[in-house]
Amino acid sequence: MLPYFYLFDRLISVYALLSLIGVLTAGSFAYQYAKRNALDPLDMTVLLLVAAFAGWAGSHLTYALVNFQELRIFVLNLGKISSFSQFIDYIQYLFGGAVYYGGLITGMLAGLLLARKKKLDTDRYADVAAAAIPLFHGFGRIGCFLGGCCFGVECKIGFIYRNAIIEEANGIRRFPVQLLEAFLNFSLFFILWWFLRKSKYSGILLYLYLCSYAVIRFTLEFWRGDDYRGFLLGLSTSQFIAVITFVFGLVMILIKRHRRLSAT
Repeated sequence: MLPYFYLFDRLISVYALLSLIGVLTAGSFAYQYAKRNALDPLDMTVLLLVAAFAGWAGSHLTYALVNFQELRIFVLNLGKISSFSQFIDYIQYLFGGAVYYGGLITGMLAGLLLARKKKLDTDRYADVAAAAIPLFHGFGRIGCFLGGCCFGVECKIGFIYRNAIIEEANGIRRFPVQLLEAFLNFSLFFILWWFLRKSKYSGILLYLYLCSYAVIRFTLEFWRGDDYRGFLLGLSTSQFIAVITFVFGLVMILIKRHRRLSAT
């Protein structure tokens, strides 16, 4: 589609640009909501920035771990690297991709640790973050579609890539699974935003997000054709993680509900 374009003689990644737009949009939403609802907007911004940076690092690290064989080969051949530029090329190859779930988990952990260190009302800030996450993710998936860094299965209804950054995606009509996921993420954002405004399910919106997105991702994996991300126990890596996050989210919802009933 359109993985890159030139602006003022500089090559711009469409995926990176859409991800940046997603970060700014989600951050602006969280900042404004915090400002209008007795939360510290600066704390909200710092939490999201820390979570975003940790998520960025975690997504690339998870990609390298998923491609364990390539990582193993790299470690075994460290002594054969003859120049710093060759070392950088290897690093870019190993960590050049990203796994969303890896970024989500590391971002959540970083945000939680910081919130506890600052002694913030973790549940209230997490509720806002729950709506902001799919808002960001929707823009990111549009970037994926335009860049071709992930792609759908071969399908009679879809799009043909000519310039995707993954050569395997090119020349075949493929189902636009990224656009469907973007639509579902935006829909999830509006649902969680409505819950947030109506004070419904306060304190558990982040866990509702985890459960909801797990169902979305598990299902959509059947329409993805980029099987290079690996499989575990008969499931794709993302499906396996989706099962774990769904169970975790459900358990946390039940624990929160039990605590509230015990307190009344």
